[in-house]
Amino acid sequence: MNLKQVTIISGKGGTGKTTITASLAALSGNSVVADCDVDAANLHLLLKPEIRKRHSFSGSSEAQINEEICTGCGICRDHCRFDAVKSASGKKFFIDALSCEGCAVCYHVCPDNAVHLTPRNTGEWFISETAWGPMVHARLRAAEENSGKLVSEVRKEARRIAEKTNRNLVLIDGPPGIGCPVIASLSGSDTALIVTESTVAAQHDLERILKTAGHFRIFCLCCLNKADLNPDIAQNIEEMCREKSIPLIGKIPYDEAAGESIIMGQPLVENSSGPAAAAIRAMWKELLHWISKENRNEQTQN
Repeated sequence: MNLKQVTIISGKGGTGKTTITASLAALSGNSVVADCDVDAANLHLLLKPEIRKRHSFSGSSEAQINEEICTGCGICRDHCRFDAVKSASGKKFFIDALSCEGCAVCYHVCPDNAVHLTPRNTGEWFISETAWGPMVHARLRAAEENSGKLVSEVRKEARRIAEKTNRNLVLIDGPPGIGCPVIASLSGSDTALIVTESTVAAQHDLERILKTAGHFRIFCLCCLNKADLNPDIAQNIEEMCREKSIPLIGKIPYDEAAGESIIMGQPLVENSSGPAAAAIRAMWKELLHWISKENRNEQTQN
């Protein structure tokens, strides 16, 4: 099988996406794992990575005004939409770093070239080793933007490591929702494994994430976690998957062992032989079947 990239995503948080990703990584034993939930990364709590390399990340720039060159014309202030240009002593200007969004409009409109841009350190990304293979993960600093750029950096490095070490699978733990980081996680993926649960909120958000993935023509699989919480909604989700030609490859029952494995900081399949772990093992076989399947065009053409 050629290199495949599988992104595990969910329309909402709390569906068990990271718990499932950790178990799939443990079952694979020969994949590269990428934690692309850079705003609230938690896969490391289960896979216990040992950091081998650490890299800084600059997702934006901060504008600064050279007061010796500034003539106080005020053009930068007039063009700044974020009210980040402040007046100093009535004539000179300076940039309020807390208000600056790094859009660089002041840099481009200044007639005296008094504005320069300084890269801002907005996070870190890491290359680590786990008991089940390499892991690439990151941490975005509090209140920083451009998490989509950091996600792309993590994904790119995970693919590079997979190609360098002759591994045929990259498992990507994506963020919840449908925003920019999710789109960055899906970009270039062969398959999206969407984790949902049998609740009204999850059913609604499943519809949204299916539309998002469908827009980018990503082949989708579905996993119904905690499937026995609400049988009626579980049935609705199964019917939705059938109507949209989305293979439902896993129905995982509620199992207290999942919570216990999180407390112990271990993948569920390494810590339990109960019903949830058994369902994940069965789903892993189904996942391998679908990602190696040659003809998957029916779904993406709909």
